[in-house]
Formats: sequence, structure tokens, C-alpha cells
Amino acid sequence: MFGMIRKSRKEISGRTVYMEVCGANKVSYRVIAGRMKWFGEDTAVYGIEAEDMESGETEIIPDFSRNIEDAVDFAEMLITSRSGPRQLYSKALDYLCISI
Repeated sequence: MFGMIRKSRKEISGRTVYMEVCGANKVSYRVIAGRMKWFGEDTAVYGIEAEDMESGETEIIPDFSRNIEDAVDFAEMLITSRSGPRQLYSKALDYLCISI
């Protein structure tokens, strides 16, 4: 009854840092711009990265949004709430609840 489902891996190409802010909590927040294939078309995507400068811990969501305004708004939310890298995915779900 159970079968294996293969999911195609999303490859982000041409990654570049669009914005980087170092918060008061010694965490660097980055909005990363890149390109990926979306249903056969090459489209721009924006990712979020959080890196703790003291411990070196890093978390990344490489394809957070196709809208730069959403990515920057989410990064600002992370900065004001002083979120660490470990909280990146839960904060992304919180942001999704707010933005929908």
C-alpha cells in the first residue's frame, strides 16, 4: 500500500546576497536572491538565511518567496523579534499565518 514518492530537488542558481543585517543579538540575517526552474520557466526566488555569529549555527530557507517585499518584510520581523537560527522555520510559519 505504501510506495516511495520521488520529489525533484529544487536547485537555486545564481545566488547573491540582496540584503544583510547584523542584529543586536549577534545574528546575521540575509535575504538571498537567486533563480530556479518553476514549471519549466526560469523565475526569481528570494531566500532567508540566519547565522549566529557566536556559535556559527546557520539555517536557511533557499526559496522563501518569489516576492522580494515578502522576503524583506520577513527578515525585518526576524530582526525585531531577535529570533535565532533555530527559530527560522517556526517564524516562517508564523509569518505565513499573518500574510495569508
